[in-house]
Amino acid sequence: MANFELTKDFLEATIDAVKRKDADFIEKEIADLYPADIATILYELDGPEAHYVFQFLDTETGADVLSSIDSDDRKRFIKEQFEVEEIAKYVNLFDSDDAVDLLNEQSIEVRERVIALLEDREQARFILDLLHYPEDVAGGLMQKELVKVFEDQTVSECVEQIRDQAESVDKVYAVYVVDTEHRLKGIVSLKEIVLARKNTKIGNVVQEDIVWVETTLPGEEVAEVMQRYDLEVIPVVNAVGRLLGRITIDDVVDFITEKADEDFQAVTGITGEVEEDDNVWQLAKSRLPWLVVGVIGSLLAATVIKGFESRLVQITALALFIPIMGSTGGNVGIQTSSLIVQSLAEKTGLSLGLGERLFKIVKVALLNGVVIGALTGCYVYIIGEPELFWVVCLALLSVVMLASIMGTITPLVLDKFGINPAVASGPFITTANDLVGISTYFFIANWLL
Repeated sequence: MANFELTKDFLEATIDAVKRKDADFIEKEIADLYPADIATILYELDGPEAHYVFQFLDTETGADVLSSIDSDDRKRFIKEQFEVEEIAKYVNLFDSDDAVDLLNEQSIEVRERVIALLEDREQARFILDLLHYPEDVAGGLMQKELVKVFEDQTVSECVEQIRDQAESVDKVYAVYVVDTEHRLKGIVSLKEIVLARKNTKIGNVVQEDIVWVETTLPGEEVAEVMQRYDLEVIPVVNAVGRLLGRITIDDVVDFITEKADEDFQAVTGITGEVEEDDNVWQLAKSRLPWLVVGVIGSLLAATVIKGFESRLVQITALALFIPIMGSTGGNVGIQTSSLIVQSLAEKTGLSLGLGERLFKIVKVALLNGVVIGALTGCYVYIIGEPELFWVVCLALLSVVMLASIMGTITPLVLDKFGINPAVASGPFITTANDLVGISTYFFIANWLL
């Protein structure tokens, strides 16, 4: 199937077909597309239109489409358009981790009714096992479906187990080996199973040196482990080593993508998870808190300027350099804090203590401050205000130094207290350093002049 591209013409034709109840168009042009492509189309339709399209999808495709839809959109879509029986029909075909994600989006009443209606009772048990885990730890990311055998079984018995269990597992990366207490002992590759003799004990061909994670490990660390060891799947065990499930690479990619979106919104000063097509109140509410912080910071800066009003009246040229002090402080703070946030996220620079970090930052700031101060000093001479040369040069040097130190310390402190350090790279640092820059400028001007 060729790559699908949603065009304006195709979308208009789809909407028109839905309004005309043109089943032939939907079955011919949409029903046979990949689930992810169908989800792309549904994003552009309103609830009733999208639900009408769903009626022409087979149950398996519909389940794949539902699992592809963004969480917030899916929550609204299901709440407005789906009956409980219809939800259960699709959840029956979900992997346990995807089923839990969908059910966590629903009310407790809907969640319990759906679980009660599931035809696959093992699936229901898997879901109940996973529901009590937080979404951002290994237990919340894992799926229960996997293939496991006992170490004292023969290769022949192992093959029979694989045949029985693989029906409920979409992708078999490896076969997990456990003891009689279901504690993880290792894995055996499909290649080893094929090559070994039928009567060989699995315990004789098991690979015991494997990487695993516990259910309570944070999702970020799970992603780091899988990246470090280049894993497509990783087993999950409890505190006593009992095998509970596995985490596949697609689940980790979804998790880190969601975290990256959250961090990006935090950096830009947007609170909560919002999309462009959310209603006006949600969009305004997500932006307002940091806008208020910015206004308060600007008012404080205006108060500082008012305190030096008499100096401004004497030397009006001082007003020319107010913007550069604020913007330089904000830019330097964002640059510095972004590097610290990246270092914290990627677990690099662990050997650097606070003192060593600050010493290095101060040296970089000193170099940058001298260059910026010199360039701006040249401009001061060009416009004919030589008496402001040292004021501007020293103020810029001080602003760069202070902003660099603040940009280093703030994310480290936030991280220490369990607050997302990405918020330090956005409006907080910008606003704080605007205020610091302007205050520093006027204090130095008052001192030298």
